[in-house]
Amino acid sequence: MTVSAVVVTYNRLPMLKEVIEALQNSETKVDNIIVVDNNSKEDTQEYLTSLGDAIRYVRLKENIGGSGGFNKGIRYFMEETTDDYVWLMDDDTVPTSTALTELVNSAKKINNQFGFLASDVRWTDNSRALMNLPSPKKRFHKISLHATELEPLRNATFVSVMFSREMVANIGLPITEFFIWGDDIEYTERSARVLPGYMVPTSRVIHKMANNIASNVSLDTINRVPRYFYAFRNQMYFSRQRGFLLYMRTHLKVLYEILRVFLNHKPNMRLRLKMIVKGTVTGWFFRPKVEFAKNKKVNH
Repeated sequence: MTVSAVVVTYNRLPMLKEVIEALQNSETKVDNIIVVDNNSKEDTQEYLTSLGDAIRYVRLKENIGGSGGFNKGIRYFMEETTDDYVWLMDDDTVPTSTALTELVNSAKKINNQFGFLASDVRWTDNSRALMNLPSPKKRFHKISLHATELEPLRNATFVSVMFSREMVANIGLPITEFFIWGDDIEYTERSARVLPGYMVPTSRVIHKMANNIASNVSLDTINRVPRYFYAFRNQMYFSRQRGFLLYMRTHLKVLYEILRVFLNHKPNMRLRLKMIVKGTVTGWFFRPKVEFAKNKKVNH
């Protein structure tokens, strides 16, 4: 079983170096390290170029966001390698030495009958990363910090998640038009409609975010608020795929987010409300196209 790791990066060179070093020191060999560079500054380009054949370097002409980066990375995996699995992560995701070993062993244990396998994502203090909390399939079930058995999930983030080549051939690629936010939730749910998705609690990675906080448009710093347009727009799209009742429930959640803006009363309330409303309304008409890659392993 061979594995390509896909890392999407944008101007975080010190962290990227740590991620690549961790991948190179993985207990289970990573057969190809594919780094998708969203048009970072020259220092990142120079460093990645200096690695030569140690990585597969994909430099993009413009920043097309995390969604576009993972789209390009998985396409490269499908069309330029013959590896069996693709393992996705951000450029601030540091896998432990056994993270991949546990993912691959779990894949073997269930005879590759999975939509996705996700790691247990911790912050630097070993608490769960709030941005990447697992979403158990069984409602109201909380996954223990000491769990060891596979846990069925509804979805997962692109902070250490693995797919088989066959699954990618079946469901296509992440949606580039998402730009940021929700592309991972949509994609893992897409795969889980074919086969169940699981968390592998024994596969650990560290998500080195500056702060261990969850997303909240009513509380976030003002420079991040414009990003929430994509959060609400994309949420409207992927909640529509869940069925009518869950789509309607998402609208109730939007009303709740609006209420929280008023209750928390942080600066720039008008901009916060604008991003919620604009994203939601745009999402009603958002119909992105799912792309498919050629399959090198089949074609050749």
